[in-house]
Amino acid sequence: MDHGTWMTQLRKGALDAAVLGVLARERRLYGLALLDRLNAAGLGVTEGALYPLLARLEKAEVLAASWVMEDGASHPRKYYTLTPAGIGLLAQMRPSWDAFSAQVTDLMKERSQS
Repeated sequence: MDHGTWMTQLRKGALDAAVLGVLARERRLYGLALLDRLNAAGLGVTEGALYPLLARLEKAEVLAASWVMEDGASHPRKYYTLTPAGIGLLAQMRPSWDAFSAQVTDLMKERSQS
């Protein structure tokens, strides 16, 4: 495995938590705005990865979605928000992520030779 493959797998594994985290901060976003926030953080997410994830999270009732036609827009946008279940899931994910990332960081540290 090369570094690029590893990074792709790492991003896929963390993307659920990242989406929930962004929506917790922003409260409500449409798909492309969410994609922009994730990529501004350096995650390198594609539309092809994001939209199936959003559909899966909506089906799991972690996200709610609604179509909104904004003034002057040529078409409606689908906006996503966290449901109470999504808020609860994110609250469970945070300490798990903190513990997991600390454990991996510790394992990756070089040890002094004595």
